[in-house]
Amino acid sequence: MAISDHQAKYLAHVLTRKHPSDSAEKLAGTLVDAKVDLNPHQVEAALFAFKSPFSKGAILADEVGLGKTIEAGLVISQKWAESRKRILIIAPSNLRKQWFGELAEKFFLPAVILEAKSYNAAKRNGDETPFDRTDGVVICSYQFAKSKSADVQRVQWDLVVIDEAHRLRNVYKPSNVIANTLKDSLQHCRKLLLTATPLQNSLLELYGLVSVIDEQAFGDLQSFREQYARLDDDAKFETLKARLKPLCHRTLRKQVLQYVPYTARHAMTEHFTPGQDEETLYEMVSDYLQRDGLQALPAGQRALITLVLRKLLASSTFAIAGALTTMVNFAIRQSRRNLSLTALKYGSGVICLVLVL
Repeated sequence: MAISDHQAKYLAHVLTRKHPSDSAEKLAGTLVDAKVDLNPHQVEAALFAFKSPFSKGAILADEVGLGKTIEAGLVISQKWAESRKRILIIAPSNLRKQWFGELAEKFFLPAVILEAKSYNAAKRNGDETPFDRTDGVVICSYQFAKSKSADVQRVQWDLVVIDEAHRLRNVYKPSNVIANTLKDSLQHCRKLLLTATPLQNSLLELYGLVSVIDEQAFGDLQSFREQYARLDDDAKFETLKARLKPLCHRTLRKQVLQYVPYTARHAMTEHFTPGQDEETLYEMVSDYLQRDGLQALPAGQRALITLVLRKLLASSTFAIAGALTTMVNFAIRQSRRNLSLTALKYGSGVICLVLVL
């Protein structure tokens, strides 16, 4: 059946989802399809990511718990609806399955987790470019993306989402190999960085994150240092805000209280006096932790574990009991290992003793 020019134009409009980048219509189909209760700030963040279609990307820096994954999912869904299906998500290893589940359950999007096993299997089956695929969103870890940076760089990605992007904030340091490798391999494509902490210790971290998106946004490192090393007046502060505005979008919890209910928490301080038995236990554990050459604590983690044990000790005897049992078992294993190594030094005549231990 023949269609009119008007009908053809309408169908083309629907199929390509062409709308102004700052219009809610841009995400209309995606919003209808998504199986998720959306909040206004999430739609606003997704639209922000689309606002500059010719830019190299954006940073979504909402506070923890405000749904940055949902915001990124909206952007990914829209790209998918536009048949721009070369999409990569780089996330910490422990979040890969979470991303896989979120895309499937809330946005009905296919995805594949690419790691050594699946990558090698694809290679054995004749796939020379396992990253270059349009049958599903590719999800991988930071370490795997770094190890396969040449493969990543060869793909003309429509979008790359980097979760927990604050891991890249020290990219300005040559010693940060993973961050610099990813920055170089993704320089040519549009990126969406997700982080609740774009800035923690130094403004240079902000410089680092922005440079992952656009290396020219703040100029070179020396220039940034000269301009913003000290935000000692309002003019510098406002200038920095203005330069960040097209690149970074951040929503705070206090801005969404009207439609995102949070549990009201009130901190209280309760004083208590330990009994004689509790004081004795505290002193005995403290004396033990201060010994030299403790085998019950891994050498590289002694300071951290000591802090944790003191917190457990302040909680209850039941809390510390389990930890002490674990320490005893660890010490026994270490002692057996050390005895085994000592025995081996005296020759094969004691191998039977080693095997028994």
